[in-house]
Amino acid sequence: MKNVIYLVIGCFLCISCGDFLKEYSKELTYASSCKDLDEVMIGNGYMRSRNTTSTMSSSLITKSELYYPWLFVMDDDIEEYATGTFNVTSEGPFTLMRPFYGWQKVPFQSVKGVPYDDPCWKKLYEHIGYLNVILSEIKEFTHESEEDINRITGEAEFLRGAYYYLLVNMYAKPYVKATAASDMGVPLNITEKIEDKYFKRESLETIYKQIVTDLTNAANHLAGIEQPTIYRVNETTVRILLSRVYLYMGEWALAEAESEKAIRLGCPLWDLNGFDMTETSESTGNLKQQYMISSASPEVLFTQGMNVLNLLMYDGLTVGRFRVTDELLELYAKYEAEGVTDLRREGYFSVSQKKNDCYFCRKNSVLSQDITAFDAFVIRSAEAYLNKAEAQAMQGKGEAVQTLKVLLEKRFENGVVPVTIDGLQGENLVKFVREERRRELCFECHRWFDLRRYAVCEKYPERKEIRHALYGPSTVFGGVAVYEGEYLLKPYGEDAAWVMPIPDYEITYNKGEMKPNEERVDREVL
Repeated sequence: MKNVIYLVIGCFLCISCGDFLKEYSKELTYASSCKDLDEVMIGNGYMRSRNTTSTMSSSLITKSELYYPWLFVMDDDIEEYATGTFNVTSEGPFTLMRPFYGWQKVPFQSVKGVPYDDPCWKKLYEHIGYLNVILSEIKEFTHESEEDINRITGEAEFLRGAYYYLLVNMYAKPYVKATAASDMGVPLNITEKIEDKYFKRESLETIYKQIVTDLTNAANHLAGIEQPTIYRVNETTVRILLSRVYLYMGEWALAEAESEKAIRLGCPLWDLNGFDMTETSESTGNLKQQYMISSASPEVLFTQGMNVLNLLMYDGLTVGRFRVTDELLELYAKYEAEGVTDLRREGYFSVSQKKNDCYFCRKNSVLSQDITAFDAFVIRSAEAYLNKAEAQAMQGKGEAVQTLKVLLEKRFENGVVPVTIDGLQGENLVKFVREERRRELCFECHRWFDLRRYAVCEKYPERKEIRHALYGPSTVFGGVAVYEGEYLLKPYGEDAAWVMPIPDYEITYNKGEMKPNEERVDREVL
C-alpha cells in the first residue's frame, strides 16, 4: 500500500509538467489511514470558510481569500445602494465589484484599471487536484471500515462534481443538448497524476457527463451514512444538487426523480409563520433573531465557503454598497390583491436605516461571530421542492401545483397561498415556478445561472436584458449619492458578458490549446 500522497500546493492542473515543476513547490502529506485522508479533505477538499464583514480589506479579494463574490452582483436582483459617501479611488468590496457589476471587458481589475489574476479558477482547480489524489489513494486503504471508505469517497466525489458544476456555469455557455457535444466547456482532469501535456477545454457534454457521474456515485457511497454537521456532505445534499444539474440539462424526468428521492430522505421546511422577525437597533445594523441561512435553520443541509452578502450589502453612512432591486421586492407583493401575505419580504429583508426605500437581503446575521452558514455555497431543503415542481411543470404535469403548495404554505401568512396558482398550466405554470424560485433562493448563487439556462431552454425560452444603475459619491456626508447613468447587458445570445473570460494565464500557459471565450466589449455608461 502506498503511504505517501503527493499533494501539490496551488496546483490547478491545467499547466505543463515542466512549467509546474519550475513554478511550484511540493508538499508531502503522509497518510496511512482514512483519518489522515479526512484531514486532507477538510483542509484542502472543502472550501475554506470565513465570516466576512463589511469592513473586510480589499486585499482579501485579490489575494484569493474569497471564491466568487462577483457572482452576486451581475444579475437583476441587485443594484448599487444610492446613499452615503465613498471614495471611488479606494479599493474595497464595492469598487472591486464594479467591473463585474458593469459586465466590463476585463472584470478582474483594480479600481485603477490594473488587471489581476482570477483567483476563483485557481482555487477551484486546486481543490479538484486534492480531491483527485484522495479518490486515488482511498482505494489503497482496504483495511479500513467500509463506512469510512464510502463516506470519504462520496464526499470527494460530491465536491469534485460541485466544483466542475461551478466552473462550467461560470466559464462556459449554458448547456444545450443539441450543441453540447461541440460547445466548449472547461478543462477536465480526474487523475492524480501530473501529466506532461497542455490542457484544452472539453465539450459541455463531457463535463456534464462527469458531473453526473461524480454526483451519482457520491449519492450511492453516502447512502445510509449519518453526518454530524452541516459542514459535511450527506446523501440528501447530493441528490438535490444532482436534480439541479439535471434541470440545467433539460432532463426533466431525471430531475424529478432525484428531487423526489431527496424529499423522501428528509427535506424539512421552516414555517415562517413561526419565524421570529423582530429586530433590534444596534450599532452594527438591523439584527433579526432568526435567519434562514444559519446552523439553526432546519432547511440548511450543507454549507461551505464565504458569506458574501455581508461584504456587499452594508447600511453605513460612509460607504456606498449594494441593495435589493425594486423588481425583486415587488414579486413578494404580487399577490397582495388576493388578500395573501408573503412572509419572506419581512423575513428575508431589512430596510435601510439611512434611506427607507432601500432594502437589504438579510438571510444571515450581520455580525461575523454569529455567522454559522455561508451563502456562497448553501444547499437548502426548499430547493428540492422547487426543482421537483419545475421538472413536473416542464413535463406538463399538474402535480407541480401540489409540490409548490408544500413550500408555499410555509411562506405565506397562515398558510394561505395565492388562489390563482390552482388554475395555472403550461407556460404560465412554468413562469410561476421560475418566479417562486427567484423569491425563495435569491442571493444564494442561483439567479445568474438560472437566467442563463432559461435563455436557452428549448420549451419555454426566456431572455431578458439587465440594467444596472451607477452612482457617484454624495458631496455631503451621509447624503444621497449622485446618479451617473446605467450599464446595459443585452439578452443572452446578444452579449458575450454572460460568460466569464478564461483567465489569460491559462491561455498563455497552454500554448494555444486553451481556447478563449468570445471577447467581451468595453461597456460605456448610458
